[in-house]
Amino acid sequence: MEKNGNLVLPQKFSSFSSSAREEKLRESDRNLSLGNIKIEPFEKKELDLAKNQIKEEDEEGENGDEETNVENASHGEDSNPPAENEPDFETLSEEVDQFLASLTDPEKSDEVPEIPESVIDKFLDVVEKEVKKYENGDERWVQEHDDLPLLPAIGRVLHLSTETEKFCADLKYAHAMNRAGGILHLSMALLEEEFYLLLLEDPHVDSHRAISFGRNQEPDRCVLPHTSTEEEGESNESSLPYPSEIIERLQEIATTMISAGYTAECCQIFSIARRNAFESSLLSLGFERPSIDDLVRMAWEPLEGEIATWIKVFKHAMKKGFPLERDLANKVFNNNKSISSEFFQNLVRESVLHLLNFPEAMFMTKCSAEKLFKMLDIYETLKDSEIVIESFFPEEGLKGEEEDPTVSYNLDLKSEVASVRSRIGESARAIFCDLERSIKADNAKTPVPGGAVHPLTRYVMNYLKYACEYKNTLEEIFREHHKTSCDDDEKPDKGNNNNNSENPFAAQLVEVMDLLNSNLDMKSKLYKDLSLSYIFLMNNGRYITQKIKGSEETCALLGETWTRNRSADVRNYHKNYQRETWSRVLTCLRNDGLMVKGSVQKPVLKERFKSFNSMFEEIHRAQSTWVVSDEQLKSELRVSIQAVVVQAYRSFKGRFEQHFSAGRQTEKYIKYSVEDLERLVDELFEGTPASIIKRR
Repeated sequence: MEKNGNLVLPQKFSSFSSSAREEKLRESDRNLSLGNIKIEPFEKKELDLAKNQIKEEDEEGENGDEETNVENASHGEDSNPPAENEPDFETLSEEVDQFLASLTDPEKSDEVPEIPESVIDKFLDVVEKEVKKYENGDERWVQEHDDLPLLPAIGRVLHLSTETEKFCADLKYAHAMNRAGGILHLSMALLEEEFYLLLLEDPHVDSHRAISFGRNQEPDRCVLPHTSTEEEGESNESSLPYPSEIIERLQEIATTMISAGYTAECCQIFSIARRNAFESSLLSLGFERPSIDDLVRMAWEPLEGEIATWIKVFKHAMKKGFPLERDLANKVFNNNKSISSEFFQNLVRESVLHLLNFPEAMFMTKCSAEKLFKMLDIYETLKDSEIVIESFFPEEGLKGEEEDPTVSYNLDLKSEVASVRSRIGESARAIFCDLERSIKADNAKTPVPGGAVHPLTRYVMNYLKYACEYKNTLEEIFREHHKTSCDDDEKPDKGNNNNNSENPFAAQLVEVMDLLNSNLDMKSKLYKDLSLSYIFLMNNGRYITQKIKGSEETCALLGETWTRNRSADVRNYHKNYQRETWSRVLTCLRNDGLMVKGSVQKPVLKERFKSFNSMFEEIHRAQSTWVVSDEQLKSELRVSIQAVVVQAYRSFKGRFEQHFSAGRQTEKYIKYSVEDLERLVDELFEGTPASIIKRR
């Protein structure tokens, strides 16, 4: 085609403006938004302008054809043959293929082959008519229902456009090149639209979005539902979101568009559609990305549910979402690995940065003890993701390609994930260390009734039990942040654990236990009855040792020496209780002072029995209301009392009972049988008022 005597080559344009759309993507990336992106109205206007330009070129071509026909008629040439003699499209395609083969024949590289103008014009007319059939959008292009194989035909048009350019100095070749170029532009608009519509047919995207994520969690907010090993194995496998026939068609369209020089448009459409699909998959799990301000101000109860949902979403993205997108991109762009790799890495980078906003908000919230376990869950989730992200970003280009920005971006993402994980770990360590201050601050002056286990003991030991279930994680955190002191005061090395210097978390655990023991010693002094203070220390000591023995992690961290020493402390409390409570009772059952010159001093004997009865009743009345919740400890106490007191009473009564006359005198001084004492001892430490004592 010539204008003003100059040859005009066809210019590439697209319904998707490359520069404008790339700018929109960059703006989207800057805003860290994966929201639904739609084709803007101005892009449709560009499509109309493109069509008008093609129409003008077609009209010019038609005018040229008319002039040629007139000229041919004036020279007496025959007109076109009748329609019924027209070759079919398959024949036209074969002749076009033969012509294209002649253009690429190396033996004829110096010659300009004769161009079959009539065949090419008819071939292009048929293709143009087929493309325009779907142009207005009234009819959807379905490849299976094509009157002719359109994609291969568009491929021939592409080859015509590129191959005839070599001989564009020839006016006939220039005309064929311009005509093919115009139809190619129109075809690309159709392929772009079809490519986008096919990508929207993702059956895995749930259209029902949750109103607010985390609102419909199970009542137990702390623990995510456990997935079986089989389910976890399945979650690691990605299944493509489209049927094989759609993937094959996407692949063919992508290959054609890229071959035609429409790489930017093809990649842009694919990126938009799959980002929207990925966003929908997160929404289907209940994730709607609340703002950082909302998270910081949120109460703990709803926030706990939000954390559980975030963990579920993040694990889904790593184990299933990202692998699915990688596999799909590799399938669609199977002949262009660099394109699929760039798309996938961009998707991972942007999505992960969005998801990291959530844990970043967590370490901006106020530290409190109940947040520790969720912080550790987040920490472990991020740590697990680092290995997965490493596999997404192989460092193949690091050597000799230091200037490659993609490599730099990938390293930045890995560093960002590690940085957020480190800050979450720092927050978790601060929360755990705050347990010390909580113990020190518990200085209530009211003793626990009955010497029962103190609520502080229950809270601390249960807290430590669950914390030690994260033993490996906390050890890693404390080693990483070992230089940060839990308290401003210097802490002496108590040497409670040989591994303390090598294991900062174990040292911190021992410090917490020592603080708890000191606090309990202080609270034991609130009891006016020294025997009850020993019961209190026994109860709490036994509770502590049982909790430690019930947790392999805690026992391993504290060490066998510490555990044995604590058990020895409980035994000492037991001995002290017996001595303080029953030593005075046992003095009534001694033989000292009862015999004078071989005869029993009956008044002294009567006083001994009276004193024993009085003391025992007083102890029974008081200690039946005391509490020993550990059944084994309760049994040990009762057995020891019976072994010492009841046995002494049995011996004393058997020796001196005959010195009382039968009847009222015996009942007055010897009020209890041995069986009575055994029954009354079994009523101790039940936490109930004293029972009515009856003589047998």
